[in-house]
Amino acid sequence: MGSKYIMKQPIKDPKGAIIGHEILYHGENQAFSGEDPSTANDFAAADTIYNFLTQNTAKALKGSLNFMTFTTTLLMKKTPRLFAKSELVIQIDDSVIIHPLSMHFVQQYAKEGYKIAVNEFQFSPRYLGLMDSIDYIKINSKTTNDLTMRNIIEIAHSMNKKCIVTDIDSEERYQRAVSMDADAMEGTYVAEIMTAKVHSSAYLQSNFFRLMVAVTRDEPNVEEIEQLISTDVSLSYGLLKMANSVYFALRHRATTIHQAVMTLGLGQLKQWIYLLSTSGTDNTIDAGTEEFLKLSFMRANFASELMAYAKDMPISKSEAYLMGMFSTLNYLIDAPMEEILGEVVVADEIREALLHKTGRCGQLYDLILSYEAADWEKITSLAAELGIPDQYLTNVYFVCMDNVNTLWEQLTNAYSTGEDDTASDEQV
Repeated sequence: MGSKYIMKQPIKDPKGAIIGHEILYHGENQAFSGEDPSTANDFAAADTIYNFLTQNTAKALKGSLNFMTFTTTLLMKKTPRLFAKSELVIQIDDSVIIHPLSMHFVQQYAKEGYKIAVNEFQFSPRYLGLMDSIDYIKINSKTTNDLTMRNIIEIAHSMNKKCIVTDIDSEERYQRAVSMDADAMEGTYVAEIMTAKVHSSAYLQSNFFRLMVAVTRDEPNVEEIEQLISTDVSLSYGLLKMANSVYFALRHRATTIHQAVMTLGLGQLKQWIYLLSTSGTDNTIDAGTEEFLKLSFMRANFASELMAYAKDMPISKSEAYLMGMFSTLNYLIDAPMEEILGEVVVADEIREALLHKTGRCGQLYDLILSYEAADWEKITSLAAELGIPDQYLTNVYFVCMDNVNTLWEQLTNAYSTGEDDTASDEQV
């Protein structure tokens, strides 16, 4: 039995905003998105993805526009109907286009209101004949020359179709797609791009780092945490504002740092420090900061949850959480990671992992990055080295994604409702 993985890769417009995610999946020792529909592997692949989606679609894949490649078998299994029409783009490739039964299903889904995308569009009659039914054209940046790409994009735009350039793994390919007026881009380079740094290197001297370490200890010292928050005006302001938001439905307003910390609880505070530190006193979060925060939470949760399976790890679950959270600091601060880590007390194993991907912690960190990049072979290899049964990876990944989505909903609801009002301390 081969390894089976499913993950989501962001698709971004030229401004860096995420327009949706592609669901990438791998099973039976091969990636399956376009194999010969007559083979047994197609049925094994379909069973893998169908069974997972049946169990997990409701919680893991909601709230995003999901681009997903459907094989003939998946189409016959009515798999698209696991998704709401507003949340799915049905992707098809040549193996489906040349299969008359598949195309019947595709046209039926299009009539029902599902959006359709074509992978690796070509100038051939069978592709051009689909133009009335499709909404997105995907162009492979590695296999399409400049002239062909420009022509495809111009024709697509003249017919009100959107173009997504895929397999972008370098700055050069990214700029090429932008210059040709692509509507969106996808690939490992695109996934890693963040907008301008939120803070300068002066941010390194703030209480933020000490506070992050304090709240992620196995046995946090509440007095230390309160003292660190109370010496930072923006953190104090943000904490009190959040604690007094309608999200918590308090009977009494929190008027001290101690009351606010007790209201939130250390479990929530641990994850919310980043929001308090990045949103500032104007209570705004731009798209770039939001993406950074979500990536931070995802890596932190993923690293922490994988500790339940990884063997011979020299750090605790809390430290693994911190490693995942701190792995994104170079996106937040305009300073080298080495300088950033020099300002905070973390275990040597974490420092070496984040800087050089060495040791057992480095392997865990590399596994998380490999999963983000859908590097299937590396995922399987690193999981084996860490002693993590690969059949657990996808479930852990989507449980973490669900947790992060839930957390983000709580975060934004709590913070956005913490209006700067002057309500009294009356009971409600």
